[in-house]
Amino acid sequence: MNSISSLAFIHPDAKIGDNVTIDAFAFIDKDVEIKDGCHIFPHATLRAGTRLEENVSIFEGAIIAAIPQDFRWKGDESFVKIGRNTIIRENVIINRSIHAGGATVVGNDSFILAQTHIGHDSAIGDHCVLGNAVRVAGNCRVGDFTILSSNSLIHENCHVGRWVLVKGGCRVNNNVPPFTIMAHNPITYCGINAFILRKGEFTEEQIDDIARCYRHLYQSNTSVFNALKRMKSDVRECVERDEIIDFIEAHDQKIASAKSETDFFD
Repeated sequence: MNSISSLAFIHPDAKIGDNVTIDAFAFIDKDVEIKDGCHIFPHATLRAGTRLEENVSIFEGAIIAAIPQDFRWKGDESFVKIGRNTIIRENVIINRSIHAGGATVVGNDSFILAQTHIGHDSAIGDHCVLGNAVRVAGNCRVGDFTILSSNSLIHENCHVGRWVLVKGGCRVNNNVPPFTIMAHNPITYCGINAFILRKGEFTEEQIDDIARCYRHLYQSNTSVFNALKRMKSDVRECVERDEIIDFIEAHDQKIASAKSETDFFD
């Protein structure tokens, strides 16, 4: 049975599942779909194009599927998709895609803290935590199990890999490979995310393989190109090594805090 306040505005075309709670002064626009078990708190706004999976909580003042802050958007229909069991806290703003039929996505079981902004066409993975006042620009990707600490900033088109920890206030201006810790300004590699990896039941052998890869990339005073060659020859073939190599190669060796070939000629 639903619990819907008579003081909420709900467009007649909105689709609402079972056991949904919508509190007073919430605004539910047309073309909104809310699946079972969701809770929309007072003064939350769900604009057209919002898609909520099961058991999502949207807290006070949050705006989902806000109009994109981008001159390229021409009014096309687009979406924001929020995965099951995800919590969106107070005053979060998530912009919908600038492309017709496109979507900004937040995965399952994620926690988006107060005053965070997620720009158009970005994709946040499963089991992620975005701290207070995190800023994610448009067309960014954040991998599963990643933590962006409070006031961190992700520049447009950047990709942050899985199991990453970005410390508070850090400005991410390039792609961050998986399993790492990044901090400071300018962004600096601070080791591998070993504590969280152990929480995720990675073995000591897996963690050691990851550490050996990043010793070549960040601690050997060599270029990304040479670091890749060393990883392939020195680190045993395994899922973690291959994920790191694939990430670096997929992004044309444009990696945060790492040295390119031109750095040695400046």
